Amino acid sequence: MATQQSQEVFRDMDSDNRSNSFLKTMRKFNLHQLFSWQLAKTLAMGQGLAALICGTAITSQYLATDFHVDTPMLQSFLNYVLLCVTYTPILVCRQGDENILQILKSKWWKYVLLALVDVEANYTVVKAYQYTTLTSVQLLDCFVVPVLMVLSWWILKTRFKLVHYVAVCICVLGVGTMVGADLLAGRDQGSTANILLGDGLVLLSASFYAVSNVCQEYTVKNLTREEFLGMVGLFGTIISTIQMVILERTEIGAIHWNWKIGLLFCGFALCLYTLYSCMPIVIKLSSATSVNLSLMTADLFSLFFGIFLFHYMFSGLYLVSLVIILIGSILFNAVPTQTDPADPLPSVCEEGFYENTVATLNYFTNQGTVLRLDRKDAQEENTSASSRTPKHEEQSYQNYNADVSCSTKL
Repeated sequence: MATQQSQEVFRDMDSDNRSNSFLKTMRKFNLHQLFSWQLAKTLAMGQGLAALICGTAITSQYLATDFHVDTPMLQSFLNYVLLCVTYTPILVCRQGDENILQILKSKWWKYVLLALVDVEANYTVVKAYQYTTLTSVQLLDCFVVPVLMVLSWWILKTRFKLVHYVAVCICVLGVGTMVGADLLAGRDQGSTANILLGDGLVLLSASFYAVSNVCQEYTVKNLTREEFLGMVGLFGTIISTIQMVILERTEIGAIHWNWKIGLLFCGFALCLYTLYSCMPIVIKLSSATSVNLSLMTADLFSLFFGIFLFHYMFSGLYLVSLVIILIGSILFNAVPTQTDPADPLPSVCEEGFYENTVATLNYFTNQGTVLRLDRKDAQEENTSASSRTPKHEEQSYQNYNADVSCSTKL
């Protein structure tokens, strides 16, 4: 009974601490800090990636509707070839552990699996349109965000706050508004041959994209962008070539080539290549989850272009959807996430001091100096310092020793 009462007391204390922390955060909140240059740059680059996805969608739709060309593996193959030609030679020219031979010796199987996941993510989402509707694809494609958050929590040790979950819900609400506008405009296109299979392919594709993006975030933040793109380009070219020969050799042989088809293939490949090249930069500035929230506006950009190119019906809900998704993206990026808070800081230490102390200790350690201070030594140095320093410097020196004593206990 006493144990149960003590547990309830600790729960109440924990909830009180969380509420106090939230109130402190709200009091410190400054609206001017929300709209920072970093946030504006992240949002602008995210919308640039969404515009590139819009370019791949428009070129694919032209190939399918005007020229009856349906070869998703061939289109992806061109992208992987460009990545291989551009980034793999960079790894060949590097020395040491970043050389391609060293990478292949130690991590070749990891990049084979990563390239396989990336290739199948691109392929399954295109195949899904043959079995289910556009509405289902747009809604179920949001499944990539919760999968990303789970994988980021597990693999990258990212800890999200309540505001991040609220921001994700707002973005999903914006996608729902876009789907509602599609239904009102009569754009529930696609096949209904096997809706269950099509929806399953969309969920599978979203899971593959989440795995690929988490691996990409880990690689670009811990290794290099060139290593990720070079190895994915190399193995992606091999895998897509094999899959293209097996699945699409008949469709490729039936294409009546002309300069328009060639131009559309080139446009698709350049848009996807630019997307792959720029996405690691944006992910390094923010996170894979943040980037995917920004990419939710890609369908809206395609709809806006479709109004002029394919004579879609305009609806004011499209603009409402765009605003809602942007609000969710701003809210998600405005509050930074935390990483691996397994060792919380004592309350007696000032906020932000721990990181500076660790950096300082690492510097002295690298120079071959071992810093060992205990409380007794600190008190002795405070005594000697007070005898040879002015009073206004004595207090500063004592605070410094107290901080160092606090950090050494950590």
